[in-house]
Amino acid sequence: MGPEALAQVLRPLTAFVPPERRADLIVGLAEGDDAAVLRLDAERALVFTVDFFTPVVDDPYDFGAVAAANALSDVYATGGEPLMALNLAAFPPDLDPEVSGAIVRGGAEKAAEAGCAVAGGHTIQDAEPKFGLAVIGLAHPDRLFLKTGVRPGDTLVLTKPLGTGVITTWAKEGGVDPSALAGAVESMKRLNRDAARVFARFGVRGCTDVTGFSLAGHGMELAEKSGVRLEIDSDALPFLPGAREAVEGGFVPGGAVRNRSYYEGKVAFAGAVDSVVRTLCFAPETSGGLLAAVSGKAEECVRELRALGVPAAIIGRALPAGSGEQGDKRIFVADRGSMAGGAGG
Repeated sequence: MGPEALAQVLRPLTAFVPPERRADLIVGLAEGDDAAVLRLDAERALVFTVDFFTPVVDDPYDFGAVAAANALSDVYATGGEPLMALNLAAFPPDLDPEVSGAIVRGGAEKAAEAGCAVAGGHTIQDAEPKFGLAVIGLAHPDRLFLKTGVRPGDTLVLTKPLGTGVITTWAKEGGVDPSALAGAVESMKRLNRDAARVFARFGVRGCTDVTGFSLAGHGMELAEKSGVRLEIDSDALPFLPGAREAVEGGFVPGGAVRNRSYYEGKVAFAGAVDSVVRTLCFAPETSGGLLAAVSGKAEECVRELRALGVPAAIIGRALPAGSGEQGDKRIFVADRGSMAGGAGG
């Protein structure tokens, strides 16, 4: 479902929050953040999210691990630590039990890596396999990462390279470069745990993860909810090996077309930014990285991330709304010649 249709479906539900829960519901449908957050007391808040999807890779174990990492990511993107999860699975009745078992095992082992116990779940029959997790986590209510937390002057840090969506589309169509697919799978299976913990130490308050609505779409959510505009350095954007080749070969998922249609009116590109980079900015990601706004010491933050094996990169900055080149757009994807100044901090 595209972003516009999803917004129309969910908008009326905000009226149904029970009055006794409204004061403690820090993040709900009205806020549209990565996970729901309910205050338990002054020190603890419950973080709850759910995510599942159809296979993005052929290997069943890898599919389970990717689906789990993707679901867990929303807890990390909110500044929480996952505690417990439930499986959500749909399997064809004739699916080999070894295949379904490998999917579930991949998910459980990835959750265990995150320190999260898979304590049950629910399975139904369906023609096409689907798998994911409902995850409960804990966070401090005053230290949440929120889409409203970006401030002008913050430096934008992205913790995973882009390109999973176009590479997995290439794999589905056939002929994918095996090394490109292996790199995409490795990236999708990587937890965002270490990145979130480093961001917490650096006092990050504005953050999201880059998934189905693309870098442009999720960046747009940060910009609009925080009342800023984002300037992204196209030359600093990290891409997975094979991502450019996938786009050049025409392996562009339908989600990229929907994202472009919905968001492009609020995104401007410098003339020197080529069509491949533009497409990758709108292409959906699976289990993508965190996009965080770091207030000061961004280069030190990135060094700490890289020391932990997180392939982080500084990709731009937040500016006051309406400022700079193409100030009427929420996002300006620049080249080095059109950047207003350095992106570091």
